[in-house]
Amino acid sequence: MSSKKKTATAKEEAKPALVPKLRFPAFRGEEGWALEAGGSLFNQINDRNPKPGLPVLAITQEHGAIPRHMIDYHVSVTEKSLGSYKVVRVGDFIISLRSFQGGIEYSRYHGICSPAYVILRRRGEGSDEYFRHYLKTDRFIRILTKNLEGLRDGKMISYAQFSDLMLPVPKPTEQQRIAECLSSVDGVIAAQARKLDVLKSHKKGLMQQLFPRKGETQPRLRFPEFQNAGEWVARRVDERGEVLAGKALAVNAPGQLRPYLRTKNVLDGAIDLSDMLTMPMTDAEFSRFEILDKDILLNEGQSLELVGRASLYRGEFGGRCAMQNQLLRFRSFPSTCPEFAAQVFRKCQKDGTFAGIATKTTSVAHLGSSRFSALELAWPPTLPEQQRIASCLSSLDALITAETQNLEAIKTHKKGLMQKLFPSSEEVNA
Repeated sequence: MSSKKKTATAKEEAKPALVPKLRFPAFRGEEGWALEAGGSLFNQINDRNPKPGLPVLAITQEHGAIPRHMIDYHVSVTEKSLGSYKVVRVGDFIISLRSFQGGIEYSRYHGICSPAYVILRRRGEGSDEYFRHYLKTDRFIRILTKNLEGLRDGKMISYAQFSDLMLPVPKPTEQQRIAECLSSVDGVIAAQARKLDVLKSHKKGLMQQLFPRKGETQPRLRFPEFQNAGEWVARRVDERGEVLAGKALAVNAPGQLRPYLRTKNVLDGAIDLSDMLTMPMTDAEFSRFEILDKDILLNEGQSLELVGRASLYRGEFGGRCAMQNQLLRFRSFPSTCPEFAAQVFRKCQKDGTFAGIATKTTSVAHLGSSRFSALELAWPPTLPEQQRIASCLSSLDALITAETQNLEAIKTHKKGLMQKLFPSSEEVNA
């Protein structure tokens, strides 16, 4: 045997077996997984002869390939262009421009998609569901970015490039077992998501009854103790509290660096402190633009559907902080319940009231402090009724938050499970 052949053989023998950290008992005594090229596992499909009536599919990271009408996806397509669309069958995989971010998508639908996409169809034995899970893992996405670095700037991964990628593949029986496990977790995630949707729908329906309809002065549903409390009254926002826009960003201004909140930090009913910034402010400025407990913060500039997104501030930062002029601050007067006002403003964002008064530019809508201040809204005649409604809705919000956290915990569990059920990218490229 030549020295070159001996060296190659020694390297092969030294190379660790491709084995995941977590393996089902029935397969622990079996040999390691194989590494197979994408081109040996999948064929490229270019069927452009669709039957009439097939739905146009949107290729999404969240839902995979799904009929556009099912996700409110509005992109106009001419009849002429449909003739060039590719046919997608149930079980096909689709490479998109965003595969570097979210992996390769799977289709549970028979339809057509833009000719820009690369359609893959699995060949030979094995489990579609195994590859559905694997091709969405962080580890596979890392293989994409490592092997095709420099391609990401708006370019599609070609079939030839995908064909050269080496993928970890167990025997079909083990593929099926992994797929069954992960699909069962998907079932739990779907059930939890439905539970969350039911709660959100219940709150939406309740709010429609607890607040008067446009042009009316009484809600359809009122707590017994307020049945005879009189009609709700129309009041300008600035009659219920003080409205102030935040400080304009000025990096080289005088003063100390102070933490501040901006649009990114104010979500619907929540404050996100994961990405806070600082800017210089004088003591007087910091005092003026400071956020206090029970202040309500609203997105002044946002996309049209999100403009006015609001949350009650409950001292989440744990210290003193201010706000940038991307935000508006509402500070309730004593006759206004801040928790109730926060629910009112969140409702206005969701039902399009804020979008209706915002000024629109190409990509950003502005609520504007003067327009927001002058907006007339219906308010209960007494503080106790405001507090009672706020208490009811806040309890629902707490349930929604808890179930959202449960959903995220299950998703995190699945992600950790996938990291153990599939060999790491380092092992794959060893």
